[in-house]
Amino acid sequence: MNRRHALQSLSCGFGGLAFAGLAGKLSASPLGARSPVLPARAKRIIFLFMQGGPSQVDTFDHKPELIRRDGEMADFFDARKIANSGKNEASAQRLMAPKWEFSPHGQCGRQVSSLFPEIARHVDDLCFVHSMHTEGIAHGPATLFLHTGTTNFIRPSMGSWVTYGLGSESENLPGFVTIGPSTGNGGARNYGSAFLPPVYQGTPLGRADAPAAEAAIRNIGNASLTDAQRRGRFDFIQALNEAQRSKRPGDAEFEAAIESYELAWRLQSHAPEITDLSKESASTFDLYGIRDGAPTEDFGRKCLLARRLCESGVRFVQVTYGDNTANPAWDQHSNLPKHADHALAVDRPVAGLLEDLRQRGLLEDTIVWFGSEFGRTPYAQSNGTGRDHNPKGFTTWLAGGGFKPGYAHGATDEFGFMAVENKVHMHDLHATILHQLGLDHEKLTFRFDGRDFRLTDVHGEVVRELLV
Repeated sequence: MNRRHALQSLSCGFGGLAFAGLAGKLSASPLGARSPVLPARAKRIIFLFMQGGPSQVDTFDHKPELIRRDGEMADFFDARKIANSGKNEASAQRLMAPKWEFSPHGQCGRQVSSLFPEIARHVDDLCFVHSMHTEGIAHGPATLFLHTGTTNFIRPSMGSWVTYGLGSESENLPGFVTIGPSTGNGGARNYGSAFLPPVYQGTPLGRADAPAAEAAIRNIGNASLTDAQRRGRFDFIQALNEAQRSKRPGDAEFEAAIESYELAWRLQSHAPEITDLSKESASTFDLYGIRDGAPTEDFGRKCLLARRLCESGVRFVQVTYGDNTANPAWDQHSNLPKHADHALAVDRPVAGLLEDLRQRGLLEDTIVWFGSEFGRTPYAQSNGTGRDHNPKGFTTWLAGGGFKPGYAHGATDEFGFMAVENKVHMHDLHATILHQLGLDHEKLTFRFDGRDFRLTDVHGEVVRELLV
């Protein structure tokens, strides 16, 4: 046998070795679907992240006393001033009534402001938590806490924990995708895997300050190669990887690199079709508010893409409404009327997502979580033109996945400043969402540097009142 024949035969052997290795790897893939440890009401989650902190007293937390006493002075223990001065002292602040009117909606009669007329039509599907409180007074720490359960340490994001616990429902897509993430206030740490194996980190599609039409996987194809050439190149690379694998047992980063090659190969055939919205019907586009030039077009595309990803087996999808500026999206310190622009951009898309999931039979086992890193103060800032950050009391809501529909849990004080009744900490919310996915937050752990870590650290209780 001459050298040319030997190389030809050897290359065929590489292909067989790669295929056999790939087949075996897929059967024991770290992203393979795993059974929940608890009875699960939900299989997947869509987190709609309203970056910057919408004002609860202008959206979902109706406070008649705040309206009645508009303009009066009242004493508050201002978390930001306490953090800056180190003095735990109350100071007088001017109360500011909501800028939008509230009215009851649905059979449950929940109060929603005129900012969200479309979402208001779905209140009978929503489970409101009016007594949220969290850690961190600034966007950076609070955003990290929302995503990772800690304000300053490098810990795995919630999406990574969920994917670590349950894997993906699809062999051809990542288990965790984040659409339009921001590069600020934690950046990639908000969807990173930290000390979990790298295979569980989130896959970003687009970025916060880019059009949703650009939210696609870059460089997914190579038009200069034929299918056979791509297959041959992939087989050869994976054969080399398999040869190296035996020499590097336990190397998590190397394992993740091999997994990423395998997933990238499968993505070439499946992801373009899933991220291509052009085949959706005109009625679906209208449902999400996707019309050229419409203020709802961008976020509507993101929400529709989230539905397509979940429908295709992605376990955790985050959709960010935000940007990459110093004062993100809903952060209105001096221009509260700007809330109207943001609400207009997300109201119809979010309502469309809820309706679409319902029509497709997906809402029952999909959690839709609408929330932010904190809320805002009921008193005025900047001469009465805005509101400051408020981690002491704010509202979030959830739909589907076994959460109690048409229900409101907990309460803030008479002005909407501090959670006072049936308080729910962010750790509690994390624990409850994990529970609905079939995961025990106390047992979903990973040993690192001699300690067992978890999303909720040593805290958190499942809030069973929220559950059907």
